[in-house]
Amino acid sequence: MKSAIDILEERISAAIADVTGVRDAPAIVRPATDPKFGDYQVNGIMPLVKELKTNPRKLLTRIVKYCLALLGKELKINPHKLAEKVVKHLDIADICEPPEVAGPGFINLGLKSGFVADRLLQISKDSTNLGVEKATGPKTIVVDFSSPNIAKEMHVGHLRSTIIGDCICRMLEFLGHKVIRQNHIGDWGTQFGMLCALYNKKLNDQSRVGKGLNRAKTLADLEAFYKEAQHLFDSDKEFAKSARAGVAALHSGHSIWTSYWEAIVSESAEHYQQIYSQLSVTLKSKDIRGESFYKDMLPDVVNELLNHKIAVKSEGAICVFQPGFKSKEGKPLPFMIQKSDGAYLYATTDLAALRYRVRELKAEKIIYVTDARQKLHFEMLFATARMAGWDIKQKPVPSAVEGTEGRSQKTELVHVTFGSVLGENGTPLKTREGENVKLKELLGEAVERARGIVEEKNPDLPTEQKEKIAKAVGIGAVKYADFSNNRTSDYVFSFDKMLAMDGNTAPYMQYAYARIKSIERKAQTKDVDIETELAGLKKLSLTDPAELDLAKHLVRYGEAIDSAVGDYRPNYLTSYLYELAQKFSVFYTNCPVLDAGPDKRPTRLLLCDLAARTIKHGLSELLGIQVVEQM
Repeated sequence: MKSAIDILEERISAAIADVTGVRDAPAIVRPATDPKFGDYQVNGIMPLVKELKTNPRKLLTRIVKYCLALLGKELKINPHKLAEKVVKHLDIADICEPPEVAGPGFINLGLKSGFVADRLLQISKDSTNLGVEKATGPKTIVVDFSSPNIAKEMHVGHLRSTIIGDCICRMLEFLGHKVIRQNHIGDWGTQFGMLCALYNKKLNDQSRVGKGLNRAKTLADLEAFYKEAQHLFDSDKEFAKSARAGVAALHSGHSIWTSYWEAIVSESAEHYQQIYSQLSVTLKSKDIRGESFYKDMLPDVVNELLNHKIAVKSEGAICVFQPGFKSKEGKPLPFMIQKSDGAYLYATTDLAALRYRVRELKAEKIIYVTDARQKLHFEMLFATARMAGWDIKQKPVPSAVEGTEGRSQKTELVHVTFGSVLGENGTPLKTREGENVKLKELLGEAVERARGIVEEKNPDLPTEQKEKIAKAVGIGAVKYADFSNNRTSDYVFSFDKMLAMDGNTAPYMQYAYARIKSIERKAQTKDVDIETELAGLKKLSLTDPAELDLAKHLVRYGEAIDSAVGDYRPNYLTSYLYELAQKFSVFYTNCPVLDAGPDKRPTRLLLCDLAARTIKHGLSELLGIQVVEQM
């Protein structure tokens, strides 16, 4: 069902059109920043006044300005008066209390308790979607995220791309979009010569002593394997020669070397799929589409750009020079797509991937989730794709109007950036030895610390239940701490803060859910049949301020999701959930539930039920954080 804010936007925009004749002026309805001003605030009057004063396309304004100019007077529009006229034309009595005009043209709105009560009953019946309206025009959206390194352990630098990308996918799918996940891994290039050469060396060494190569054992420590290959390549000329020969053999499709490459890539995939499982990330093996997938497309990418004179040869290399991109010295900045020795680059593969996603996957939107340091790369990537027309989903179709061209459909290209995870010293999080912190170790420590908290708080729980809670709380704490921060900002990683039982943390939210579920267990001891009471509920009684405040927040869940999806910011969702938990706490303190009278208890049981379902849905379905029914 349509959210209250969307209904108000439509109706107020219609009233503005009736008053001014301006048909395209948005009402700009936003949640009120202070409860004393109501629930929503209309901010569109001031921009409209400016538009009426300055936009020559508005015929009425031009006529008035001309007449006033003849009289030597300046056009003046009183925003407060205009807002009052808009209010008189409003038709929102079924949703809001009488609107109030405040300040220089703001309109304050408060939802009626009757409207809120009806909404809650509708939401209660919608067990799957909780009343959240699906996208009116669902799209095919490709989301590129995670991208771990082959033959290396996933480290903390992969955390944000992986979980933010996963959250974006979850929210988009919930709203009804077709989401195609793409795990763009670096599984091709010259470094695989040295990796395959080491694998071949180990195979020969073990064959000489009569033992077969155990792939899993050999690649168990991917980091050590990679470092050994790098060391040999730098120090052993014969090994380096073998590695270069391995590159040539691999690129020519030699079956033996291809089998080495497949073993290394496969073992790496097993490593990072374990991390995905720990993080409850929805990336699967079918979502992997590495650089190797595009290798045969790269010559065509370069030739197409050359043939259309978008790319040019520069000092032996092939580059694209895009308007507006300059070096620090003010010279044109090249976007290199082929080196002078004929080698291709990340840029070439990214262009091939983008073209494939538009033409073959039929993407209407492509979202790339990477750290902010890649901002320039993606700006130049998108600019090149637009110059080549690779962002066009389909060719222009003939227009119904004779003599005019049809419109082409363009694919929206989005780069979702994020900041770094910092240590307590304010620099990127590292081990004492200066190495990147491995995700496996970081998540293991989080679970171990959570296990200690569970032992301290509830030592009598069965061991199996303690373990389940420790995993949910530990992993959830790491994810929630990341989500609750503005994705574009750096944040300091602190186990103490993220595992705290108070504040905007996963343990607090998980405890809030468990606390509500405990009401169900208590109901059984008091012979209260919750299911029966809710089934017969036809009308709600929202008379206590804490009841109404909680109820209003519950009906705005869809608005929180729309905001989080609209700007790709999970922190909008965590803020909503945290505020929900706080409002429930106030409600539960002031409004007895199980001991309430028959006129109050069903309403309060419904509020408890919807609060629990909303918290669980937000955490489990959208953020990928497990909930537990007992802490």
